[in-house]
Amino acid sequence: MYESSLQYIRCVKCGQQLELEAFEKKNEIIEGLLSCVHCNGLYPIILSIPILVEDLSLFFSIRAKLGGYLLLNVKNSKIKSLIKKSLGKIKKVGEDTTDLEKNWALIYKKSKHTTFETTIRNIIRKLPKCNFVVEHGCSVGAMSEIMARYHGMVFGIDKSFFALMEAKRRKIKNADFFLADSLSGPFGTLKFDLVVALNVLELIEPLQLLKIIGAQSRQFVMLSDPYDYDRGKNSVKIKLDEKTLRSKLEQAGFKLIDGTSKPSFISWKLRVNPRLELNYKTDLILAHL
Repeated sequence: MYESSLQYIRCVKCGQQLELEAFEKKNEIIEGLLSCVHCNGLYPIILSIPILVEDLSLFFSIRAKLGGYLLLNVKNSKIKSLIKKSLGKIKKVGEDTTDLEKNWALIYKKSKHTTFETTIRNIIRKLPKCNFVVEHGCSVGAMSEIMARYHGMVFGIDKSFFALMEAKRRKIKNADFFLADSLSGPFGTLKFDLVVALNVLELIEPLQLLKIIGAQSRQFVMLSDPYDYDRGKNSVKIKLDEKTLRSKLEQAGFKLIDGTSKPSFISWKLRVNPRLELNYKTDLILAHL
């Protein structure tokens, strides 16, 4: 985490400012602890990634292997104690998603130069310069890196630690990445010139995410999705199709930009392994206030 990012982030429990205790620092904070004086919330920074979740024990309840990985890679005794305590407080252990998240990070890393990526790049570079950008579900940071080339400060949010490690390896000077839940965002009331959420509506409750996006945006929003809601018990409760999504945006006061007012079918190819590719047909929406 860049130390300069401290002025923008807030406690995800109470929305108050955070204080930083840095244990290892080079050109950014590699290891440290963020604390909230108001509610005593504690958030570790490990391998340059701040973990900004309301309940660390709940987060680890389906990521116990990640907890072990972090324990092996952290040096400071305070952070080690926080992780151990959080792991010890787990009440109900669910199916561990650590390996799945690690695998998907590699898939996204390998899936370069897609038609979808090219389409996003062409749109991003034509937009008026946006000083502050946030990307929900930033994954390995590929799109954040594109946005950082043409715009100001970019913040990426994701719940996959391994994806964010890949994003940090890009060493983008005007982009920073946070492990956080988009529905409990770490930015308080901060407004962004561009709010982006690409292909995450099957992972984050769409209506709740739209509410967050509406509150964060002061100019542009960019959304996309293949509407792949067939995820069994992990499916979101309310599923929005292309027509309803556009209608909800318009009801929130956004105007659809020409070219995205009608559903699109942009190829987004993911290379799972040498013998398997997933080829989604993604819908893209660009709107402004």
